[in-house]
Amino acid sequence: MLISIRTHLVYTAENPCDVLLQIEAAREPVQSCHASTLTLNADGESRVIGDDEDIGTRRWLRAPKRFECEYTAQIEVTRTAHDLAALQASPLIETPGDVTKYLMPSRYCHPEAFFEFVPQTFGDLTGGALVSALNDWINANFTYDNGISDAATTATDSFNNRAGVCRDYAHVLIGMARAAGLPARFVSGYGPEVTPQDFHAVAEVYLEGAWHLIDSTGMSQPSNFVRVAVGRDAADVSFMTSYGVMELKKQTVEVAKTV
Repeated sequence: MLISIRTHLVYTAENPCDVLLQIEAAREPVQSCHASTLTLNADGESRVIGDDEDIGTRRWLRAPKRFECEYTAQIEVTRTAHDLAALQASPLIETPGDVTKYLMPSRYCHPEAFFEFVPQTFGDLTGGALVSALNDWINANFTYDNGISDAATTATDSFNNRAGVCRDYAHVLIGMARAAGLPARFVSGYGPEVTPQDFHAVAEVYLEGAWHLIDSTGMSQPSNFVRVAVGRDAADVSFMTSYGVMELKKQTVEVAKTV
């Protein structure tokens, strides 16, 4: 499936500051980039550094007092969706070193908060059957509300509120999966059916030796989701992190399927 992406950001600051930008679609076997442009009014050249698991692009730049950025791309997604319920959990003793960290607590996801809830609610379910049940429960019990959470909201907060935005849905699924001994991580990206259009977040859970995408909001599918970056939680893959105070003036994200 071919996905068209256009993002436009405008920020202002009292003084120039350093920015870490993560908005470019990852180049990987299941995501082919047919065309892309990135236009920046940064001071000097931007510097690209590696991302976690070699997925995606992190870009350092020096933002002037008025920073403007535009990114466009045509991405072909060939990712195959699997029947999660049919997948088995990978034995923990076989967990690779680069996957083990996704079992641990992180800034926004504290699995210990779900140690009692998960077994009490989902009984003896394991592996993909448990992940599917967790996903269905979040989708059925949460309300999408863009006014209830902020940059400090954790998975525990969102669980108690039973509401949030895509990052909150993903954080809760990650926290619950880790509580059950399943490695889970946060994924930033773009989805053509996301409403309202914006940068989007989903989760990935490690089953049968591979990572599998899950969107608990129900707004995107593995076959049409464009990955940007992966991390332990939203702190690792924020689309823009500024080391200085910046004020949002304009932000538009347009994602569409291209015939």
